[in-house]
Amino acid sequence: MPMSRDILSDLLRAVRVRGAVFYYVSCSDPWSAEAPPAHEIAGAVMPGCEHVIEYHMIAKGNGWAAVSGEPPVRLASGDIAMFPQGDRHVLSSAPGIEPLRRTAEWVFSTRSIPKPMPIAYHHGVVEAGAPLPVEDADTIAVCGFLGCDLKPFNPLIAALPRILHLPAERASGWTNRVIEQAVVESNTMLERLAEMMFVDAARRYLDSLPEDATGWLAGLRDRFVGKALELMHERPDRNWTVDDIAREVGLSRSALHGRFVQYLGDPPMHYLANWRIQLGSTLLRETNRTVAAVALDVGYESEAAFSRAFKRMVGMPPAAWKKAQAGRKMV
Repeated sequence: MPMSRDILSDLLRAVRVRGAVFYYVSCSDPWSAEAPPAHEIAGAVMPGCEHVIEYHMIAKGNGWAAVSGEPPVRLASGDIAMFPQGDRHVLSSAPGIEPLRRTAEWVFSTRSIPKPMPIAYHHGVVEAGAPLPVEDADTIAVCGFLGCDLKPFNPLIAALPRILHLPAERASGWTNRVIEQAVVESNTMLERLAEMMFVDAARRYLDSLPEDATGWLAGLRDRFVGKALELMHERPDRNWTVDDIAREVGLSRSALHGRFVQYLGDPPMHYLANWRIQLGSTLLRETNRTVAAVALDVGYESEAAFSRAFKRMVGMPPAAWKKAQAGRKMV
C-alpha cells in the first residue's frame, strides 16, 4: 500500500516551510568556503524562523560538501545539497582544503544587499558583489535558505540526514531550470521554487530509504503506520481511540502500538495529540477563529481540555500564544 503523499504536504504546510535569500557563488580552483551554523545567521537570512536550512545547487562544475563527523559528499553539475539540521558546513573544490570562513557577522553586514548577491571565491580572495565571469569560474553554485517552524510539532526535520544530497539524475527536470534562471527570475519566484525543491528532495529521500529504516519518513512508507497517519491527518477532529485506528488499518491494538513505537518512537495517541496541537497553532495564527472553535476543529471536546494540552506542549495558553504571534507579525 503506497503511502499518501498528502501527509508530507500537510506537515510542510503546517510548519510553514518557506524560501529566502539567494547567493550566486562563483569559484576558481582551489577554493573552500565554510558556512556558519544556521541558527547563528537565521536572524539575517530568515527573520522570525525557528529553524533554517541552507542549500546549494551546483550550476557548473563540481565540488564537495562536508559536515564534521560525516564523510564528504561529491557534488556534480546539477546536484543539490541541503543541510536539514542547520549544521556548520564546508563546500570545496576538494576535501581537506582549509576553508575561508563566512562569519555570522559578515552575513548580517550584507543582508541589505539586493539578492541574489554575487560572491566570488578565487585563490584565497573573497569578493562580494562581483562574480567571476562564467567562463573563468570552475564552479558556480546557487545558494539559498529555507525556514520552518519546529514548535509545537515538526517530526520531519529530525527524520532527515545532516546532508541531504539530491543528484542531478534523481532530481526533477524543473530543478535544472531553477539553477539556470536563478540570476534572472524574481526573488519571490525563486523562493517558491526553493520550497518546491525541498518537498521534492524530501520525497526522493523517502524513496531511497533502506527497508530497515525507522523515523517519521520511514513510518509514512510502512503499510500500517502510513495508513494510520493518513487517518489522523485526514480526520484529526474524530474521537479516535487506538482500537478504532487499529481496526481501520487491520492490526491488533498491541501490534499497532508496537509499530508506531518502532518507527516514530511514540504510541499512536501521543502522535495524534501532538498533531492536533500543531494544527491548532496553525489555525490560531492564520485565522480569526476563537480558541473554543479551534479546539473543536482539531478534536477536543472542550476549550479547557485544548488549553491544558496546548499549554503543556507549547508553554503558554493558546490565547496568549495567538497574541504573541500577532505581535511578531507586526514587528
